[in-house]
Amino acid sequence: MPVIRLPDGSTRSFEGPVSVAEVAQSIGSGLARAALAGKVDGRLVDTSHRIDDDAALAIITERDAEGLDLIRHSTAHLLAYAVKELYPEAQVTIGPVIENGFYYDFSYVRPFTPDDLVAIERRMSELVRRDLPVVREEWARDDAVAFFRSIGEHYKAEIIAAIPAGEPIGLYREGDFIDLCRGPHVPSTGRLKVFKLMKVAGAYWRGDSKNEMLQRIYGTAWAKKEDQEAYLHMLEEAEKRDHRRLGRVLDFFHVQEEAPGLVFWHPRGWTLWQQVEQYMRAVYRDNGYHEVKCPQVLDRSLWEKTGHWENYRENMFTTASENRDYAIKPMNCPGHILIYRTDLRSYRDLPLRYGEFGACHRNEPSGSLHGIMRVRGFTQDDGHIFCQEDQIEAEVAAFIALLRRVYADFGFSDILYKLSTRPLRRVGSDETWDVAERALAESLDRAGVPWEELKGEGAFYGPKIEFSLKDSIGRVWQCGTIQVDFSMPGRLGAEYVGEDNGRRVPVMLHRAILGSMERFIGILIEHHAGAMPAWLAPVQAAVLTISEGQADYAREVTAALGAAGARVVSDLRNEKITYKIREHSMQKLPFLIVLGEKEKATGQVAVRARGGEDLGQMSVSGFLALLQGHISAKTL
Repeated sequence: MPVIRLPDGSTRSFEGPVSVAEVAQSIGSGLARAALAGKVDGRLVDTSHRIDDDAALAIITERDAEGLDLIRHSTAHLLAYAVKELYPEAQVTIGPVIENGFYYDFSYVRPFTPDDLVAIERRMSELVRRDLPVVREEWARDDAVAFFRSIGEHYKAEIIAAIPAGEPIGLYREGDFIDLCRGPHVPSTGRLKVFKLMKVAGAYWRGDSKNEMLQRIYGTAWAKKEDQEAYLHMLEEAEKRDHRRLGRVLDFFHVQEEAPGLVFWHPRGWTLWQQVEQYMRAVYRDNGYHEVKCPQVLDRSLWEKTGHWENYRENMFTTASENRDYAIKPMNCPGHILIYRTDLRSYRDLPLRYGEFGACHRNEPSGSLHGIMRVRGFTQDDGHIFCQEDQIEAEVAAFIALLRRVYADFGFSDILYKLSTRPLRRVGSDETWDVAERALAESLDRAGVPWEELKGEGAFYGPKIEFSLKDSIGRVWQCGTIQVDFSMPGRLGAEYVGEDNGRRVPVMLHRAILGSMERFIGILIEHHAGAMPAWLAPVQAAVLTISEGQADYAREVTAALGAAGARVVSDLRNEKITYKIREHSMQKLPFLIVLGEKEKATGQVAVRARGGEDLGQMSVSGFLALLQGHISAKTL
């Protein structure tokens, strides 16, 4: 007679074994219709799962995060079912849930076309209308292998054959289709009403380039139509904001095959870079950091001491000279320790903060490169703080406050905080880890921000906080970090003299706010859709003449603005003013200054703000005051 404990604390007793669906029905017909699965003592199960003993049960519906994952996982199987009905010769492989959707990999004799995706999606909708039950079956491993081999599904047979003998194999049947899966799944295909197939891409079997290239069909699935529409709208917005397209349109940068993963910065793009760098340089200066610069190429012996030569060499660019091996640095930390070591440090010198705009190179796979977001050569706003254990909390708290101010200036107010704690394989004592984790947690609490703990996700050398930004269309970008390092300072011989005159190894805090400068500028471009705030804009204003008669006055205005520090260009072409306004508006400039005979006669300027707002006539000094107000206030 099982007693079922529900999330609200109530209990229900049953005469004998009972299914999740039956429990839901006993609570209410509405819940029974909404039930997608159950969570029995913390384990997700199908609604058909029978409970024999006392248990805690939560009914999973589309309102739960697990429910949405179930919908997406089941839709991946629905996709495979439709493909097999339309293209029986296709072999199915795997179909997992991914962020915002799912995919399924297929082996087929020809590439799937856009027309094929339309046909597959139509067949999926037909299978939904049939409302076919999705039923779990358990098979012996060898029987499952033989079955899939008999129907020509050699990939499935290979997957199952790798499962240890004696383990039951979970198969799910819906209509004429049967697939391998540990489950759970929705009760029937009729629950899968909101989905869309997005694209086809290539993917190697088991991720190995030596294996066959498969076809990966990506899709998205949602509980509600309006949620899917919002997601598709976000994708449309993301395409409009794509930094690669805007980089060309706004003449910021380009990448090309002669330098894969490296960026060619054009004058306007490099001006934007300089505004970001100079801003961060002031952050260094105003918060007690000493800016340093380290060599790009360092001897192999250093990377052996840090462990990179053994564990990271395939990601490093290496070279040799005069019988010595070198590596181009993939990170800045060792160089900062070498600077620290050049003098005998005292506890009175700590905390000691170094900052560097450090250029790094990593041999990323070519397939992972993406505009300026994922590159092989990048510059970090890198900083390292050498401190004592009892200084960790104060340093981290100050860093979090600083990071929030910086992100706000760039237009980011929604920040996610995640604390990654000790992994199984790590260096240092548990007591030291306790100190570091407690300091990071208390720093987050002191900041008064909500945060999430990621157990076991810390680096082997210490725990860390990761800071992620949410942009203007809701996407999340991980940028900043602060990490506690017990290992590298000792490996490279960093010490300080304590109050007792004994030698101590300092704690090293690795910290970055922007992360990669290239990637952060890409995020900025997409967040602002290329319309950079006046303080960041490579060109803050364009001076436009209505006719040739204002050319000399336009030169005077342009020179006066430039002398006052404004980034300004002039357009003296003999073109219609409407054409000039449209062309410069496409460049997303914050201000346009229009000069006609009236402005020339009165010594004033007519100002238009981005978006077409007419700010009227004003003096040149009045415009400078307006511009300076935007710059000093960091208005967005």
